[in-house]
Amino acid sequence: MDSRLATAARVAGIAPFHVMEVQTAARALEAAGRSVVHMEIGEPDFPTPPAVLEAARAALAGGGIYYTSALGLPELRRAIARHYGERYGADVDPERVIVTAGSSAALLLVMALLVDRDDEILLADPGYPCNRHFVRVLEGAPVGIPVGPERGYQLSADLVDARWSARTRGVLIASPSNPTGTMVAPGAMRDIARAVAARGGQLVVDEIYLGLAYEGEPRSVLSFADDAFVVSSFSKYFNMTGWRLGWIVAPRRHVRDLEKLAQNLYISPATVSQRAALACFRPDTLALLEERRRAFRERRDFLVPALRELGFGVPVMPGGGFFVYADCSRFSRDSLAFCRDVLERTGVAITPGVDFGEHRAAEHVRFSYTIALDKLREGVARLRGALVPA
Repeated sequence: MDSRLATAARVAGIAPFHVMEVQTAARALEAAGRSVVHMEIGEPDFPTPPAVLEAARAALAGGGIYYTSALGLPELRRAIARHYGERYGADVDPERVIVTAGSSAALLLVMALLVDRDDEILLADPGYPCNRHFVRVLEGAPVGIPVGPERGYQLSADLVDARWSARTRGVLIASPSNPTGTMVAPGAMRDIARAVAARGGQLVVDEIYLGLAYEGEPRSVLSFADDAFVVSSFSKYFNMTGWRLGWIVAPRRHVRDLEKLAQNLYISPATVSQRAALACFRPDTLALLEERRRAFRERRDFLVPALRELGFGVPVMPGGGFFVYADCSRFSRDSLAFCRDVLERTGVAITPGVDFGEHRAAEHVRFSYTIALDKLREGVARLRGALVPA
């Protein structure tokens, strides 16, 4: 092969995002006239809150949509820091908040800061696929640690200790997790933070779905671990997916280096998105978002028992987010083929477990409850007709 046509070796280590391919196939069915129930994509069906749209319109009308600092608008950084105190009881200095071009950019910045060639980052398997790919793009080694329902699909301090090596740089935890929706209890998170600190490593916590927690009062790792990196987003709880806006709360000593990386990688987050996001923290917006959170919980409380009744294994009730990770081995041990078959036969789009790692991935699928209850009921009825003998 002509070497001028070759791509970088890292590309071979990046798997396709199968959920997007499921969505493409689902859209093709719709274009052909089929009805499809979308339970594949992790995007809330709720529109951007009205106050946020109005703030964006006001920003556009006022002009001045120029670059901001790579760290983000100072007033937005202050609003995010204040939100941690009001919502989670965590005292966060606004100077530690870095607004980013989506949480994907936030994760990429943190990995670029921490990972050198061949450095290891420990992650749960199953887990969000892009996390391991960010590590791989930076020539690091993502180490997926198999976890099942007996561990709530989450890492623990003993697993971190057991899998730590001379090459390990840190640990990435997601709580609530995509695809499982499970959370790390505060005591267990504290133990993980201590285990990582004892080994001189770095703890990175993905709290993107923390606003969508359903049991008790959620706690940010920042309430007891100032040295952790926290990544979050305006996409999920705040219903701003297309605005591509997220943030990092970083240890103070790393803010300048993250700023330099952001300056070089994307200059700054979108200005209109930042000005719009200021309205997320208005009392009326937060009240609306809490109504929507309760609606997500109602959907979860319908879907989990319904899937169990159909024969899917859901041994752990998701504590947050909007996903159910279900064992489909009663029906198939090839989740990719199963999802294709279900889509073709029933018009229900779901995500194969192979997107999320290797541990029993072919025996699991992910359901997303980001659609209205009536659509969820329709999807379950279609699955019942195809999977349950008359």
